[in-house]
Amino acid sequence: MISINIYAIYSLWLREMIRFFRLKSRVVGSLAPPFFFLAFLGFGFGSAVMPAIPEGVGYASFLAPGIIGMTLLFSSTFGGLSMLWDREFGFLREIMVAPVSRLSIVIGRTAGGVTTAVMQGLIILVPGVAMGLEIPGLPAFLLALVFMLLIATTFNSLGLAFASRMKDMSGFSLIMNFMVFPVFLLSGALFPISNLPGWLQTLALFNPLTYGVDGLRGSLIGVSAFPLALNLLILAGSSVAALSLGAYLFEKSDVE
Repeated sequence: MISINIYAIYSLWLREMIRFFRLKSRVVGSLAPPFFFLAFLGFGFGSAVMPAIPEGVGYASFLAPGIIGMTLLFSSTFGGLSMLWDREFGFLREIMVAPVSRLSIVIGRTAGGVTTAVMQGLIILVPGVAMGLEIPGLPAFLLALVFMLLIATTFNSLGLAFASRMKDMSGFSLIMNFMVFPVFLLSGALFPISNLPGWLQTLALFNPLTYGVDGLRGSLIGVSAFPLALNLLILAGSSVAALSLGAYLFEKSDVE
């Protein structure tokens, strides 16, 4: 029977928090691209009429949930780099031989990565509100927070899964870039997926971020392509599947 060590989970989570706040350049570097995407695209196309965007919804308001999804995607996926750093400098070997289950290690690392990603998503929400995004109320905000947590869990777990099978940091970055940009562009973050050709729309339906971004839009601006319950169900299933895959591959990984 696999045991869960709460203290180990908390310690690894706290370590990620300390690392996040100490590396201010990392925070600025991770927030600058989505901020500029939101500012330049939001203001640049603010007066444009884009097909499939409902009347009365400005492009900046439509774009803000997509950029929050982008922030969560990039921050969560590249969280796997921290595991490669730990492997490089021997910390991973030390925690792997500690008398705690590997599942506890996975949960602790994932919790830390999810927390930092959601914090960055909430920071990006601030300029979105300044640009005209109106949050309907506290229940809508809390529902959006649930979607943020599920998006971050899904892609942090996938980043951990990839990192568990790799030892080269440069190779990990290349593979992640190859993966995250199609995922981002096919999510409907920048434009409705109904504007895409039929075969690309089909691919978008297999993209977990599609349902995350759509759920954020439904929560924050009341506009969604799919029912919120469907978005929540599919994204919750994706997060469980990704976390299970990440835990399995981490369990089988070699720390040498």
